[in-house]
Amino acid sequence: MNAIDIDHLRTWIGNSRVDEDVIGARHARLMAATVDFPHPQQIGDGQPLPPLWHWIYFLEGLTPGELGRDGHPARGGFLPPVPLANRMWAGGRLSFIRPVPIGTTVRKESSILDVAHKTGRAGNLVFVTVLHELKSRAGDLLVREEHDIVYKDSMRPPPRPETSPGIADGAPGKRFVPTSTTLFRYSALTFNGHRIHYDQDYCREVEGYENLVIHGPLIATMLAGLAGEAGGRSLREFSYRALKPALLGDALTLSASLDGSRASLAARRDDGVLCMEAEALFSAAADTTGDT
Repeated sequence: MNAIDIDHLRTWIGNSRVDEDVIGARHARLMAATVDFPHPQQIGDGQPLPPLWHWIYFLEGLTPGELGRDGHPARGGFLPPVPLANRMWAGGRLSFIRPVPIGTTVRKESSILDVAHKTGRAGNLVFVTVLHELKSRAGDLLVREEHDIVYKDSMRPPPRPETSPGIADGAPGKRFVPTSTTLFRYSALTFNGHRIHYDQDYCREVEGYENLVIHGPLIATMLAGLAGEAGGRSLREFSYRALKPALLGDALTLSASLDGSRASLAARRDDGVLCMEAEALFSAAADTTGDT
């Protein structure tokens, strides 16, 4: 088991960086094709970027020598050098203050909010919380995001159960069956080099997965889109928590349970396992497209 010097890792709290990008319509149209976006005619300059699509911008292009074994950036730069084998998206909380207009230049300010060490049945866990703020050129806050990253000891996932839940009666939902092409496209759009999404040998031999892992942020993006479609309004708040991995070959059931200005969302594998849970709060104004 790796020794964790949490006091040293916590010296990264307050570490910050700034980036700027053009929210290009071409990149957004590629994302629309990847997720089969139901309103492609709304992807163009001046239109609001759909929720969570900002993850395909502000991309960091590091040289091969600056990457770790897993394909992620090597440890110890902006993020602390956590000495645990596996890292993944654990969840996050977002506030959509103003729309992010496609075609505009947006500034992203990021900082480390917290570094915490926990132990449990899975061994050592280190959670790093990063604050991202997207701002217009005039300085207006557009999106505030707290992103949780979890690092853990390497261990093989437990065997899968064999059940089939389906969608709860009366709950708006859809089936999402990502293919290897879906995973490739999303990795390319986000410039995500994490090998669990494209290198089957690495998945099986190093991280213990039976097949390629479906991106957590991709599942979160699909749930946010479903929330907007089901509620018929734009999102004001969105939070999500990854619970179990979904692998290539899994068919996911995405469901939304509406309660006034709130929606509870879930992504389940066909074996009944809950992969991700989320909650959305809607804006007060009605939005017939439900995708901003």
